[in-house]
Amino acid sequence: MCEITIIIPNYNGIRFLEDCLESLENQEQGAPPFRILVVDNGSRDGSVGMLETRFPGVEVISLPTNTGFCHAVNVGIQAADTPYVLLLNNDTRAEPEFVRALYEAMENRPEAFSVSARMLMWDAPDLVDDAGDRYCVLGWAYGRGKGRPAAAYNRETEVFSACGGAAIYRKAVLEETGLFDENHFAYLEDLDIGYRARIYGYRSYYEPKARVIHYGSASSGSRYNEWKTELAAANSVYVIAKNMPLLQWIWNLPFLSIGFGVKFLFFCKKRMGRLYLKGLWQGMQKSCSRSGRARKVAFRWKFFRHYLAIQWQLYVNTIRLLKKS
Repeated sequence: MCEITIIIPNYNGIRFLEDCLESLENQEQGAPPFRILVVDNGSRDGSVGMLETRFPGVEVISLPTNTGFCHAVNVGIQAADTPYVLLLNNDTRAEPEFVRALYEAMENRPEAFSVSARMLMWDAPDLVDDAGDRYCVLGWAYGRGKGRPAAAYNRETEVFSACGGAAIYRKAVLEETGLFDENHFAYLEDLDIGYRARIYGYRSYYEPKARVIHYGSASSGSRYNEWKTELAAANSVYVIAKNMPLLQWIWNLPFLSIGFGVKFLFFCKKRMGRLYLKGLWQGMQKSCSRSGRARKVAFRWKFFRHYLAIQWQLYVNTIRLLKKS
């Protein structure tokens, strides 16, 4: 019986997908049994045909249009019949110990909701692309270790949330706390789901032995582009509105104002300041919409100590960011 369902969302990713799947075929013999499920988001580049010809053993769910990352992975999670689901971007190449390392990390931590892999840069594999995600009181989510030597990130550690580009999740917790919020479409959805799990008292970790090479921004085209800037700005507001109780939001407002102000100036330098503001406005509209209000995490007194622990993490991660640690 399979222990893991590896879910790969794909949108016009034929130039990466073959390399990704070949790397999964070459996992070491000690890896737990797993199934591979590609959820195709209406690709028009021949991805599905290539899968049928080159990888007949891979399961494929073909969606008629691009419904976004969140809906695609939710379709995959709902189709999974395994204790764990492993999300993997199509623009990655997994090292042979990848699956086994993530599986063992989860098995050894019953309190874990997710475990994030060590993602390395495609064109500079000695540098980190992501070593787990952090979230700070400025309202910024950031990848731990981005652009730094991979040798400095060889220790297992707790992180705020796992990067959904290469991470394993406990399906029972997903069923308890809810799947990915499709209002996100893409960007910050992994922060949101990790945040929600923390409210419930679960934790996320980073496992350095699980390594993948990541091309990065393969679907959106670049690290900073108009579509990504607008959508990420909207979702940065939405994450706060749906996960922070009102009192915590008011408490953090001075820090959040500074954080969003600095981001605005940053995007002004890139001549995308208006797009960033437009995104923030869309985030407020999304948060106030009927769908957004329905997805807000209701405050419960039994989770009060979890909110305190989250607030402490927001402070600590701000200090880490300023110290570049």
